[in-house]
Parts: sequence; structure tokens; C-alpha cells
Amino acid sequence: MNNIDQVKEYLQTLQSHICSELAQIDGKAEFEKDSWERAAGGGGISRILSGGAVFEQAGVGFSHVFGSEMPPSATKLRPELAGKQFQAVGVSLVLHPRNPYVPTTHANFRFFSAGEDNPVWWFGGGFDLTPYYPFEEDVVHWHKTAKAACDPFGEDLYPRYKQWCDDYFFLQHRDETRGVGGLFFDDVNKPDFEQSFAFQRSVADSFLLAYKPIVERRSRHAYGDRERDFQLYRRGRYVEFNLIYDRGTLFGLQSGGRTESILMSLPPEVRWRYNWRPEAGSPEEELYRNYLRPRDWLGISK
Repeated sequence: MNNIDQVKEYLQTLQSHICSELAQIDGKAEFEKDSWERAAGGGGISRILSGGAVFEQAGVGFSHVFGSEMPPSATKLRPELAGKQFQAVGVSLVLHPRNPYVPTTHANFRFFSAGEDNPVWWFGGGFDLTPYYPFEEDVVHWHKTAKAACDPFGEDLYPRYKQWCDDYFFLQHRDETRGVGGLFFDDVNKPDFEQSFAFQRSVADSFLLAYKPIVERRSRHAYGDRERDFQLYRRGRYVEFNLIYDRGTLFGLQSGGRTESILMSLPPEVRWRYNWRPEAGSPEEELYRNYLRPRDWLGISK
């Protein structure tokens, strides 16, 4: 079994496990399975849950794609890979809960290999949290779990990848973060394949440990039209980020990926309002004032 086969086997198991756990949490809807192929090479399995009791829409996709040439979105950052054959395998998920007190979340775990002789390879991924009505204890738990996944591989990793997440999931045109961050890493290939793969597994296996307790605490929280309206408005930021900045979306579309599977990350309902501002002293202003900017949630900055 070569390196990419090991990763592929793990990620397929990860997809199945996450879907099983989320369906159990939801208790109403099940994931539908949609297998697909792409003309340029490869394919995948998209699994979608819609109209659930907890999740209005949840998408967990697995893909293994390959081609004779890297797309522009990849070679822009790595020009030395232009013209080389590539393979990419990954799991990506976005969960849009129904209750505005349950945060939206995203996770992605991927492996790239480019070139035939002495291939260049790396791991990437991470997870982030996008609350609408946040609770600090939830955010602290999220970051504690992220740090615990990183620490066995070096205590410098959590601060580094937390900062990368804050920088990456930032809407420059809004001057705000997409949410409260988490981890984002890319180009991980040191010291060797075994350690790099073990690090990715540690982060991926910690995702449900981070997210499930938050869902269980908040999914029965009472809400009304005001909270729902704000949730739909803030979902617009999610759409803006994914269509303007997200590397995975750009890579998928530019490499001939399947559009439906790439855009399954978008929320089922969303709302924009012109020049809207939260009321002073409101719970909505609390989000803007204290959460949509990078913060040291664990108090570890020197």
C-alpha cells in the first residue's frame, strides 16, 4: 500500500464515522450518498443531510482526484509545480445547524502529491467555528481540544496553526474574522510521512470531540424570529468567504471538480441586508465586539 492509499483509506473511514455520529446527534434525518466521477480523472462521494432536527443542512464529502496538470489556484502559490501530474485526496465538511445558538462549523483534511519522480507531497487541513450567538465556554473548549490535538507533535504547533487560521479565515472586505477560528495548516511534510500523517489524524480525530459537546449544550436553546433572522444574515458572510477567498473552492472549480459537491458548503437559506448594523448593547453587537477578531482564548500568548 503506497502513501496515498493509506491516507485514502483513513479518510474514507473518517467520512463514514463523522456521518454516523452526526446522524445520531440529529435523530431525524439520515445522510444521502451521492457518488460522482469527473471527466479529468477521479471522483468522490458526497454525503448530504437535509431538513434534520438539529442540522438544517450538513455536507461531508470525500474526493480523490488526479490530473496531468495542477490548476492555477495551486500553482499560484507553488509555481514549481506547474505542469506536473497531481493527486489530491481529502474529506471536507460544513455543518449548518438549524438553531442559531449552535455554531456553523467547517473542517477539511487533505493530502496532495505532485510529480512522478521524487514526488512533492504535503498534508493540509484544520477546522474552524462560526457562532452567531457565542458562549465563551464553548469557544474555550473548542480551542483547548485543538491544542490537545497539536501538543504531542510540538507545543509550538497550536499557536502557529491557530494564528494561520485567524489570518486565513478573515474577510478583508469586511475587516472581520469569519468566526472564532481553530486550526489551519498546509504544506505539512516534516519530519517524514509517518509523523505528518499522524498529526493529521490527531487533528481530524479531535473534530467531533470539539464540536459535539457544543451541539449538545446549545441545540435545545429557545430562539425566535430575531435570532433566526440574524443567523441568516450572518450566513451571508460564509457565502462571501467561500466564493471569494476559499482555496479549496477555487481549486475544485479550476481543476474541473464537480460543482454540486464543491458548493455543498453553502447554506440552504441566507439573507443579505443593505448597510445593517447591530443595536448598541444587543447580543448581536456582542458577537461583533468580542468575537469577530483574533483572540488568545487560552491565555497562552507571551
